[in-house]
Amino acid sequence: MRVSREQVAINRQKILEAASRLFRERGYDAVTVAEVMSAAGLTHGGFYGYFKSKDDLIAQTLSHVFAQGEVGETDVARYAARYLSRAHRDNLAGGCPTAALGAETVRQTPEARAVMAAGLKKQIERLSAAKAASGDASTAAHARRAAIGSWSAMVGAVILARLIDDPALSNEILDETHAWIDDRDRDSIQNI
Repeated sequence: MRVSREQVAINRQKILEAASRLFRERGYDAVTVAEVMSAAGLTHGGFYGYFKSKDDLIAQTLSHVFAQGEVGETDVARYAARYLSRAHRDNLAGGCPTAALGAETVRQTPEARAVMAAGLKKQIERLSAAKAASGDASTAAHARRAAIGSWSAMVGAVILARLIDDPALSNEILDETHAWIDDRDRDSIQNI
């Protein structure tokens, strides 16, 4: 039985959603194509009708996840508060793809790496624009520097907080990184 174009699009979306959750939760190598298809409610045999290979699935899943993140918070302080929350730290499957998969993506195909790099560039541009619009920076170069520093601190903090088996220290890493970003923003405004 032939599947309609609409159903193909729906199935593809289901596969990308399932892969995005599984890859972020368990990593690329720990997830099989069969597991992705099962999580999407489809049979393994149909996979190659949607993707050329698992590598293609990885690259397209990253693209899918980053596209979802494009509608986001424009207030950096609110974004940092949400990003550095315990809920985000604990939500591997639904959290930031950079924090969950960045180190693994370095060892993936050039296509997957390019998608990750493009996602990171867009995030830096969004945060730079938000910092410039909020008056947190005196120049575009300063806004970009602040965005890169803040984003790097946020991603690093989530990675470290997830690695720590001491809940108090894990929480402290999130809280202190958020405080550090707030302090940097206050200092930037005072120096304008």
